Amino acid sequence: MTVYLAIAFGGALGAISRYWVSARTYLWLGNEFPFGTLMVNISGSFMMGFLALLLSEKINLPEELRFALLVGFLGSYTTFSTFALDGLQALQNGAMMKVAMYVLVSVGGSLLGVWLGYLAARVLLK
Repeated sequence: MTVYLAIAFGGALGAISRYWVSARTYLWLGNEFPFGTLMVNISGSFMMGFLALLLSEKINLPEELRFALLVGFLGSYTTFSTFALDGLQALQNGAMMKVAMYVLVSVGGSLLGVWLGYLAARVLLK
């Protein structure tokens, strides 16, 4: 039961963080493109790669804390359901090139984010 509570707590913090980062990004870059969701997905992917390696090879956290961070916090911080909704709305508005760019940058950026997070953790472990 404590694992579920840890995930719920991490999820609440992740959702709040997601809203904050997304809102700040839109204030900074505008809302002509889904920059907020993009920032969340790429930064969350970086954190996932970084923490996944760090927690598996260097830091031995209790199971509840690991689940709170990876499943709860990052699971609610990054959501590709919002990504899909942003893409659908752009498609419905006839913005085919915007959708293509958004999908390419989101998927590529998220893969790059995970890889860079992994590399950053690897450097830290040396």
